[in-house]
Amino acid sequence: MAKLVLIRHGQSEWNLSNQFTGWVDVDLSDEGVKQAQNAGKLIKEAGIEFDYAFTSVLTRAIKTLHYALEYSDQLWIPETKTWRLNERHYGALQGQNKAEAAEKFGEDQVHIWRRSYDVLPPLLDASDEGSAANDRRYANLDPHIIPGGENLKVTLERVMPFWEDEIAPKLLDGKNVIIAAHGNSLRALSKYIEGISDEDIINLEMATGQPVVYDFNDKLEVQSKNKLG
Repeated sequence: MAKLVLIRHGQSEWNLSNQFTGWVDVDLSDEGVKQAQNAGKLIKEAGIEFDYAFTSVLTRAIKTLHYALEYSDQLWIPETKTWRLNERHYGALQGQNKAEAAEKFGEDQVHIWRRSYDVLPPLLDASDEGSAANDRRYANLDPHIIPGGENLKVTLERVMPFWEDEIAPKLLDGKNVIIAAHGNSLRALSKYIEGISDEDIINLEMATGQPVVYDFNDKLEVQSKNKLG
Protein backbone atom coordinates (compact mmCIF):
# COMPACT_ATOMS: atom_id res chain seq x y z
CA MET A 1 0.00 0.00 0.00
CA ALA A 2 1.49 3.32 -1.08
CA LYS A 3 1.66 6.30 1.24
CA LEU A 4 1.41 9.98 0.34
CA VAL A 5 2.46 12.51 2.97
CA LEU A 6 1.46 16.17 2.53
CA ILE A 7 3.12 18.90 4.59
CA ARG A 8 2.16 22.54 4.46
CA HIS A 9 5.33 24.58 4.95
CA GLY A 10 6.11 25.86 8.43
CA GLN A 11 5.24 29.39 9.45
CA SER A 12 6.77 31.90 7.05
CA GLU A 13 8.00 35.40 7.82
CA TRP A 14 4.90 36.80 6.10
CA ASN A 15 2.58 34.40 7.93
CA LEU A 16 4.07 35.94 11.06
CA SER A 17 3.51 39.52 9.83
CA ASN A 18 -0.01 38.65 8.53
CA GLN A 19 0.71 39.47 4.88
CA PHE A 20 -0.64 37.88 1.70
CA THR A 21 2.27 35.88 0.29
CA GLY A 22 1.30 33.83 -2.77
CA TRP A 23 4.21 33.55 -5.21
CA VAL A 24 6.40 36.02 -3.30
CA ASP A 25 9.45 34.11 -2.13
CA VAL A 26 9.75 34.60 1.63
CA ASP A 27 11.68 32.51 4.13
CA LEU A 28 10.55 30.47 7.12
CA SER A 29 10.33 32.17 10.49
CA ASP A 30 12.19 30.66 13.43
CA GLU A 31 8.93 29.03 14.49
CA GLY A 32 8.47 27.71 10.95
CA VAL A 33 11.87 26.02 11.09
CA LYS A 34 10.90 24.31 14.35
CA GLN A 35 7.59 23.17 12.84
CA ALA A 36 9.35 21.66 9.82
CA GLN A 37 11.90 19.91 12.02
CA ASN A 38 9.11 18.53 14.20
CA ALA A 39 7.33 17.23 11.09
CA GLY A 40 10.46 15.22 10.31
CA LYS A 41 10.56 13.84 13.84
CA LEU A 42 6.92 12.76 13.57
CA ILE A 43 7.61 11.03 10.26
CA LYS A 44 10.57 9.21 11.77
CA GLU A 45 8.51 8.13 14.80
CA ALA A 46 5.83 6.82 12.44
CA GLY A 47 8.46 4.81 10.55
CA ILE A 48 7.48 6.18 7.13
CA GLU A 49 10.15 5.78 4.47
CA PHE A 50 9.92 7.67 1.19
CA ASP A 51 10.98 6.90 -2.35
CA TYR A 52 10.37 10.34 -3.87
CA ALA A 53 9.97 13.94 -2.72
CA PHE A 54 8.25 16.87 -4.41
CA THR A 55 8.05 20.55 -3.57
CA SER A 56 7.46 23.96 -5.13
CA VAL A 57 10.11 26.43 -6.29
CA LEU A 58 9.51 28.67 -3.26
CA THR A 59 12.01 28.80 -0.39
CA ARG A 60 9.58 28.20 2.47
CA ALA A 61 8.39 24.92 0.97
CA ILE A 62 11.85 23.77 -0.13
CA LYS A 63 13.32 24.34 3.34
CA THR A 64 10.34 22.63 4.97
CA LEU A 65 10.94 19.58 2.80
CA HIS A 66 14.65 19.56 3.59
CA TYR A 67 14.14 19.87 7.34
CA ALA A 68 11.46 17.17 7.30
CA LEU A 69 13.72 14.81 5.37
CA GLU A 70 16.78 15.66 7.45
CA TYR A 71 14.98 14.99 10.73
CA SER A 72 13.58 11.72 9.41
CA ASP A 73 17.04 10.67 8.12
CA GLN A 74 15.96 10.74 4.46
CA LEU A 75 17.62 13.84 3.04
CA TRP A 76 19.18 11.73 0.29
CA ILE A 77 16.01 10.67 -1.55
CA PRO A 78 15.27 11.96 -5.09
CA GLU A 79 13.66 15.40 -5.07
CA THR A 80 11.76 17.36 -7.72
CA LYS A 81 10.86 21.06 -7.58
CA THR A 82 8.05 22.45 -9.72
CA TRP A 83 6.16 25.73 -10.03
CA ARG A 84 2.97 23.70 -10.34
CA LEU A 85 3.08 23.10 -6.57
CA ASN A 86 3.48 26.81 -5.80
CA GLU A 87 1.06 28.55 -3.48
CA ARG A 88 -2.02 30.10 -5.01
CA HIS A 89 -1.12 33.45 -6.58
CA TYR A 90 -2.89 36.20 -4.61
CA GLY A 91 -2.61 38.78 -7.39
CA ALA A 92 -2.46 42.42 -6.38
CA LEU A 93 -3.12 41.42 -2.75
CA GLN A 94 0.41 39.99 -2.44
CA GLY A 95 2.42 41.88 0.14
CA GLN A 96 -0.63 43.57 1.68
CA ASN A 97 -1.39 43.14 5.37
CA LYS A 98 -4.53 41.04 5.68
CA ALA A 99 -6.07 43.17 8.44
CA GLU A 100 -5.41 46.36 6.49
CA ALA A 101 -6.91 44.79 3.36
CA ALA A 102 -10.04 43.91 5.37
CA GLU A 103 -10.34 47.54 6.46
CA LYS A 104 -9.86 48.76 2.89
CA PHE A 105 -12.09 46.30 1.01
CA GLY A 106 -14.31 44.95 3.80
CA GLU A 107 -13.97 41.72 5.76
CA ASP A 108 -16.59 39.89 3.70
CA GLN A 109 -14.87 40.70 0.40
CA VAL A 110 -11.43 39.67 1.67
CA HIS A 111 -12.89 36.45 3.06
CA ILE A 112 -14.38 35.70 -0.38
CA TRP A 113 -11.03 36.35 -2.07
CA ARG A 114 -9.21 34.14 0.44
CA ARG A 115 -11.54 31.19 0.79
CA SER A 116 -13.93 30.92 -2.17
CA TYR A 117 -13.35 28.23 -4.78
CA ASP A 118 -13.76 30.21 -7.99
CA VAL A 119 -13.55 33.98 -7.27
CA LEU A 120 -10.35 35.66 -8.46
CA PRO A 121 -8.51 38.29 -6.39
CA PRO A 122 -7.58 41.66 -7.96
CA LEU A 123 -5.07 40.75 -10.67
CA LEU A 124 -1.43 41.80 -10.77
CA ASP A 125 -0.37 43.22 -14.13
CA ALA A 126 2.54 41.51 -15.87
CA SER A 127 4.27 44.89 -16.08
CA ASP A 128 4.27 45.28 -12.28
CA GLU A 129 7.74 44.98 -10.78
CA GLY A 130 6.43 42.30 -8.43
CA SER A 131 5.15 40.10 -11.25
CA ALA A 132 6.50 36.56 -11.46
CA ALA A 133 7.21 37.34 -15.12
CA ASN A 134 10.31 39.15 -13.84
CA ASP A 135 11.56 36.18 -11.79
CA ARG A 136 14.20 34.02 -13.48
CA ARG A 137 12.88 30.83 -11.90
CA TYR A 138 9.95 31.14 -14.34
CA ALA A 139 12.03 32.19 -17.34
CA ASN A 140 11.37 28.93 -19.18
CA LEU A 141 7.58 29.20 -18.87
CA ASP A 142 5.33 30.55 -21.59
CA PRO A 143 4.61 34.11 -20.37
CA HIS A 144 0.91 33.52 -21.07
CA ILE A 145 0.65 30.90 -18.31
CA ILE A 146 2.33 32.99 -15.59
CA PRO A 147 -0.68 34.09 -13.52
CA GLY A 148 -1.63 37.55 -12.41
CA GLY A 149 -3.83 35.99 -9.75
CA GLU A 150 -5.49 32.66 -9.00
CA ASN A 151 -8.39 31.15 -7.10
CA LEU A 152 -8.46 27.58 -5.80
CA LYS A 153 -10.13 26.32 -8.97
CA VAL A 154 -7.30 27.67 -11.15
CA THR A 155 -4.74 26.36 -8.67
CA LEU A 156 -6.23 22.86 -8.96
CA GLU A 157 -6.14 23.08 -12.76
CA ARG A 158 -2.46 24.06 -12.53
CA VAL A 159 -1.55 21.27 -10.07
CA MET A 160 -3.39 18.40 -11.79
CA PRO A 161 -1.10 17.86 -14.82
CA PHE A 162 1.84 17.35 -12.46
CA TRP A 163 -0.20 15.00 -10.28
CA GLU A 164 -1.24 12.93 -13.28
CA ASP A 165 2.16 12.84 -14.98
CA GLU A 166 4.58 12.60 -12.06
CA ILE A 167 2.98 11.79 -8.69
CA ALA A 168 0.11 9.40 -9.38
CA PRO A 169 2.24 6.96 -11.46
CA LYS A 170 4.67 6.57 -8.57
CA LEU A 171 1.88 5.89 -6.10
CA LEU A 172 0.35 3.37 -8.52
CA ASP A 173 3.76 1.71 -8.59
CA GLY A 174 3.58 1.30 -4.81
CA LYS A 175 6.12 4.03 -4.02
CA ASN A 176 5.89 6.31 -0.99
CA VAL A 177 5.82 10.04 -1.77
CA ILE A 178 6.23 13.19 0.31
CA ILE A 179 5.03 16.61 -0.90
CA ALA A 180 6.00 19.77 0.97
CA ALA A 181 4.06 22.67 -0.48
CA HIS A 182 1.53 25.34 0.44
CA GLY A 183 -1.89 25.72 2.02
CA ASN A 184 -3.78 26.15 -1.24
CA SER A 185 -1.84 23.84 -3.56
CA LEU A 186 -2.28 21.11 -0.93
CA ARG A 187 -5.96 22.00 -0.43
CA ALA A 188 -6.37 21.60 -4.18
CA LEU A 189 -4.76 18.17 -4.12
CA SER A 190 -6.82 17.11 -1.11
CA LYS A 191 -9.98 18.26 -2.87
CA TYR A 192 -9.20 15.98 -5.78
CA ILE A 193 -7.97 13.02 -3.72
CA GLU A 194 -10.93 13.05 -1.31
CA GLY A 195 -13.58 14.22 -3.77
CA ILE A 196 -14.45 17.25 -1.63
CA SER A 197 -17.19 19.44 -3.09
CA ASP A 198 -16.68 23.03 -4.25
CA GLU A 199 -18.83 24.17 -1.33
CA ASP A 200 -17.10 22.11 1.38
CA ILE A 201 -13.51 22.81 0.36
CA ILE A 202 -13.72 26.27 1.93
CA ASN A 203 -13.76 24.55 5.34
CA LEU A 204 -10.61 22.49 4.82
CA GLU A 205 -7.61 23.82 6.75
CA MET A 206 -4.02 22.69 6.24
CA ALA A 207 -2.08 23.24 9.47
CA THR A 208 1.50 24.50 9.13
CA GLY A 209 4.14 21.82 9.59
CA GLN A 210 1.55 19.10 10.22
CA PRO A 211 2.05 15.92 8.14
CA VAL A 212 -1.10 14.41 6.66
CA VAL A 213 -0.83 10.78 5.52
CA TYR A 214 -2.94 9.12 2.83
CA ASP A 215 -2.86 5.36 2.29
CA PHE A 216 -3.73 4.18 -1.23
CA ASN A 217 -4.52 0.78 -2.67
CA ASP A 218 -3.24 -0.36 -6.06
CA LYS A 219 -6.12 1.44 -7.80
CA LEU A 220 -5.18 4.73 -6.14
CA GLU A 221 -8.27 4.68 -3.96
CA VAL A 222 -7.85 6.27 -0.52
CA GLN A 223 -7.92 3.65 2.22
CA SER A 224 -7.20 5.98 5.11
CA LYS A 225 -6.17 9.50 6.08
CA ASN A 226 -4.24 10.32 9.23
CA LYS A 227 -2.58 13.35 10.79
CA LEU A 228 0.72 12.79 12.53
CA GLY A 229 1.23 14.41 15.92
